[in-house]
This record gives sequence, C-alpha cells and structure tokens, in this order.
Amino acid sequence: MDTISDGWFSELQAELWPGQAFSLKVKNVIHKEKSKFQDIQIIDTETYGKCLILDGIIQCTSRDEFSYQEMISFLPLFCHPNPKKVLIVGGGDGGVAREVVKHPLVEEVHQIEIDERVVELSKQHLPSMACGFKSEKLKLTIGDGFEYMKNHKNEFDVIITDSSDPIGPAVSLFNESYYKLMKHALKEDGIVCSQGGSFWLDLSYIKKTMLGCKEHFPKVTYAITSVPSYPCGHIGFVIGSLNKNQKFVNSVNKIDNFDIEALDLKYYTPEVHDAAFALPRWVQQSLMSVLN
Repeated sequence: MDTISDGWFSELQAELWPGQAFSLKVKNVIHKEKSKFQDIQIIDTETYGKCLILDGIIQCTSRDEFSYQEMISFLPLFCHPNPKKVLIVGGGDGGVAREVVKHPLVEEVHQIEIDERVVELSKQHLPSMACGFKSEKLKLTIGDGFEYMKNHKNEFDVIITDSSDPIGPAVSLFNESYYKLMKHALKEDGIVCSQGGSFWLDLSYIKKTMLGCKEHFPKVTYAITSVPSYPCGHIGFVIGSLNKNQKFVNSVNKIDNFDIEALDLKYYTPEVHDAAFALPRWVQQSLMSVLN
C-alpha cells in the first residue's frame, strides 16, 4: 500500500494501532525499494527531517531519533557495573551503535543485523546515525540474530534489541523463547534491554512480554521515553537482569562518574534515567505482578 498521498506520508497500521495515524508532510522521497526482507523508504519531511520507514512504519527521524537511541543504550549500560562487551540485535540505521560505542567502559560492540540494505542505505542517506558503524569498537555481522546467539554462549555483558514492532517476523523478538536465548548468550549478571512498545497502545502485550522475560531473568522492569514520531509519542523498554540484586534506579554506574560532555548526549541524564522507571498508577497496578 502506498502510504504517501497528496504530499503526506501517513503511518497506517490497523493491527498495531487501529483507528489512528501519524502523518508527516513530505518534501521529497529520497529512496524507495523492496529488499529481501522488507519495504524500505527514506523520505525528507517538512518538520522532522529525514525519516526511515520499514514496511510502512517509521523507524526513526532525524528530529527525535536521539531520545530513543540514547535511552535504549544507556539505560542498560549504566545499570551494569562493567559493560565491556555488548551485543546489538537489529539497529541497522546505526543509531544504537553510535551511542553504545561512546560508553567509556565498553570495549567491544558486536552487532547482528539481518538486512544489509538498511545498513547500506543508512550509511548513504542517514550519516548522522550510521556514523556508529565507523567505530573501531564495532564488529558488524549481517545475518539472523537467533542463529548468531545460538553460537555465542556466555559472551556478552549487555544485549540490546533494537527491533521493529511486534508484527510479522519481528514477533519472535518479543517471545519468551527469545529471552531464553539471550540469557544463554549473557555472562553472569548480564542485562538485556529491548524495545517494548507503548502502554497507551497495548499494555496487555507489554505484560505478556515482561512475563516471558521474567521466566529467565530474576529482575525485570519497564522504562519509558518520549519520541514524538512514534505512535502516541511514546515508547517503552523491557529490561531484564540476571543479577537478583539489580537496582535499576540510582544505577551503579552513574553518568556523573564520566565526562558527560565527552559523551555528547542530548536526552539522557541521571535524572532522566531514574524518571524513566516512574510509571503512571494504572500502568504500575497492571504490571505489579511483574515489576521488581
């Protein structure tokens, strides 16, 4: 389905957010193709800059991408006492890699991305995000994340899953079996952080995802951030730790311990970190049996 009409792109997804749509005024279509895995569009918009769209769903815009990239990266990294080796699953635009390699304790970043075309097009058209691929800390592998982790046991301190929404093949990245796979790929006291959806759209699905995580991780929580170009202007993260004494708030590795200017951050601060775990009362009540 063509989602551009009369100069406007509209994000229509009847299964994930029925009855609503987010629209952006289009200046021009930069690129459009169908890869082996998905429809890829890159557009230039009037107010949100360049925008990467996969299968009709916005993945990032140059106006607000940093809030998502920084939070999915630094929430788990600053909760871990020594995140030397990190795995990124997905994240083909390079934004998460850009943030992870900034952390001074991170020595190695391994990234597994299934669609090489997303990487190539991001390097060409989204250089402010794809600059993450240039780091000497990063090793990028094109392939399937499931197969990759099956062959890498007890290797990583932190695993970050920057996935698309739970529809089609991406559904598997929200299942209990995926958390089991990540658990075995982690070292002792390892932490996982995955895109977890918005409680404004489907709180029951978030709870189901967290319960799947809790089967393998003794400490599980949910954090939020604001991203105006995402549905409802909001998205969350499911975070799990193998450390049964894990504290997500007042994190062990406060950013205050590092040169904050050198990290070149726009969104993440120690205060924002702690506030991300403060949930509205009705969400807290619904997730009470899972949160800890």
